[in-house]
Amino acid sequence: MNKPVIDVIIPAYNEEQSIGLVLAEMPPGLVREVIVCNNASTDRTAAVARRGGATVVDQPRKGYGSACLKGMEYLLQKPANEQPGLIVFLDGDYSDYPDEMPALIRPIVEEGYDLVIGSRTLGGRQRGAMMPQQLFGNWLATNLIKLFYGYQFTDLGPFRAIRFDKLLELDMQDKDFGWTVEMQVKAAKKKYKCMEVPARYRKRVGRSKVSGTIRGTI
Repeated sequence: MNKPVIDVIIPAYNEEQSIGLVLAEMPPGLVREVIVCNNASTDRTAAVARRGGATVVDQPRKGYGSACLKGMEYLLQKPANEQPGLIVFLDGDYSDYPDEMPALIRPIVEEGYDLVIGSRTLGGRQRGAMMPQQLFGNWLATNLIKLFYGYQFTDLGPFRAIRFDKLLELDMQDKDFGWTVEMQVKAAKKKYKCMEVPARYRKRVGRSKVSGTIRGTI
């Protein structure tokens, strides 16, 4: 495929300490627009994000999935010829490594993949960066996906890239932390061409909000 227009969606709840760091590490020249979805923050997340060059959209309803859906809604308001070809999702807490984005999108741009997950299992994570419920949720969900759909994932990591048209086909619904597993389950059901690439993961900046829960997995 020709080089697609790439936009980034970052759900953010009270990330004023970290969002500027995330934006500063975006690979130069790769991304058209970074959309920070301000998820009912009570701090200066929105102001810091705007200062860092991001477009800020407000989602007063709390929830990881709610914030992601708000970012998609913003993009769908653009004319059809201005909508992105590819979306990258990552967290606003500086736990992901934005400079790994070229490796994340390469399988889509060069090899025709539909969905690429940045796997913390394959790439390595800093000690203590993931909570026990996240580790268990990863293990449970990825094994269930393999059992029922034959897709071998190792992670439900938030750092991921997907073709925008394929994302829309998934008709995403989850408003909370089940967002990532919903995407992978639906992609498997639709037999999307999926793969994982190694992605590093570090302890977040600030207080943990837990990216993924056992309830969301189930």
